[in-house]
Amino acid sequence: MIVNTSNVFNFNTDTSGIMIIFGGTGDLTHRKLMPALYNLQCAQKLPANFAVVAVGRRYRSHEDYRYEVYASIKNFARFDMQEKTWHELRRKIYYQQFNFTDDSGYTRLADFLKQIDEQYQTWGNRIFYLAVAPEYFGVIVEKLQAHGMVHNGAGWQRVMIEKPFGRDLYSAQQLNQKITGVFAEKNIYRIDHYLGKEMMQNIMVIRFANMLLEPLWNNQFIDNIQLTSCEKVGVKDRGEYYEQAGALLDMVQNHMLQLLTLTAMEPPASLDTEDVRNEKVKVLSALQEFSPELVQKNVVRGQYGPGKAQGKPVSGYRQEERVSPDSNTETFIALKVHVENFRWAGVPFYIRTGKRMPYKSTQIIVQFKPLPKILYARLNGQMHPNLLVIKIQPQEGVFIQFNAKKPGTESQIAPAQMDFCQNCTDGLNSPEAYERLLFDALRGDSTLFTRWDEVEHSWRFVDTIAANWKQQDSTFPNYPAGSLGPREAEELVARDDRKWLHIK
Repeated sequence: MIVNTSNVFNFNTDTSGIMIIFGGTGDLTHRKLMPALYNLQCAQKLPANFAVVAVGRRYRSHEDYRYEVYASIKNFARFDMQEKTWHELRRKIYYQQFNFTDDSGYTRLADFLKQIDEQYQTWGNRIFYLAVAPEYFGVIVEKLQAHGMVHNGAGWQRVMIEKPFGRDLYSAQQLNQKITGVFAEKNIYRIDHYLGKEMMQNIMVIRFANMLLEPLWNNQFIDNIQLTSCEKVGVKDRGEYYEQAGALLDMVQNHMLQLLTLTAMEPPASLDTEDVRNEKVKVLSALQEFSPELVQKNVVRGQYGPGKAQGKPVSGYRQEERVSPDSNTETFIALKVHVENFRWAGVPFYIRTGKRMPYKSTQIIVQFKPLPKILYARLNGQMHPNLLVIKIQPQEGVFIQFNAKKPGTESQIAPAQMDFCQNCTDGLNSPEAYERLLFDALRGDSTLFTRWDEVEHSWRFVDTIAANWKQQDSTFPNYPAGSLGPREAEELVARDDRKWLHIK
């Protein structure tokens, strides 16, 4: 049975602090952050001495803002609205209005935080959450220091930063230099929300807590590993952002490489934060270096055109809002990579992610090597590969496929499956990703956040691909919405005598 970590929330009730959310009126705050805080309040996981100060550029009174938060919680929280719980959280929520470049606003904020410190006895402990556009990251951090809100002595001060962390390696290095000039690395929480998902946290448990699997987790027994993250939707209203990022930066540089590191890492010396992070970095540093020839051979990009989604006609990417009509931004990418170390030598990792696919699914599929077809060569039926599938979303669980005799009088082989779905049971309500991430940041646990050298190695990998693409022409769109992506993606695995797998 898989350990269900949804209830394994240990919290030091003596911890206190203020969470300051820059971008307090934004979509992320209303859809994710405030509902996550409410969920934590329902589970009694917020410290008693705790307050939230939202900062936005639009005018709101404290009461106006609380009313908006109430509506957001009703729409997006995983727990139903409980008036008593809401009242407990409501009185801890405040709002400050100013432009993020305005020095006078930071002066007012500093004075206000001192009042909140005294009222809630938070002793200078603060988390600054930057739920803003990336161009404001450096500006906000520098002004926080200039106005004395990062003491590095009185209490603790931490900063939480949303992706994208830079646009390429150089911009990421410049941004990191600004942030580390104010906050120590141990107090920087770079968010990849995938790491907060329930089954992402379960990957190491599945690997390292089961004698059934760990001895087989190497190139002697594994044929290939497929990492897939597909979405049925298009870019919606994110056209302006997606034009700058594309699938390579939006998904591969962070989410997909994090899936890869957790799947391929060596057992850490302990479950301490730095031991886990060290092993993840080793995987990234062992990734096969892509030459221009390898990029052309092992990387496929695509862009969806008009098609059908759930039986209804939908527009192509170039017809989406705030997208150039001749855009060459990729909405799909498939690649074959190798981790060049003793454990994984010769095992291909196939990575695939795209928008406007037929289904929404994030999975890790481990295909084991076939047995020699000697004993059962003459029997009817086909020996199917042994599979282990870790389902990340929307289903959370594990699927195992093995061969067995088909019931009946004849000797026939048929695949048998064992399918465990963690979130299919009525009444099971797993924590949302942001719920876990906020909880960990409050208690100072940065295991589920990316360290700078992880970010740096990731950028080195994707920059090589992006640089090569600039030298290549693309023919877009090259797959219709609602399909499995461009034909070249199928050919990528077919030439290795394999195929993309998907387990429903």
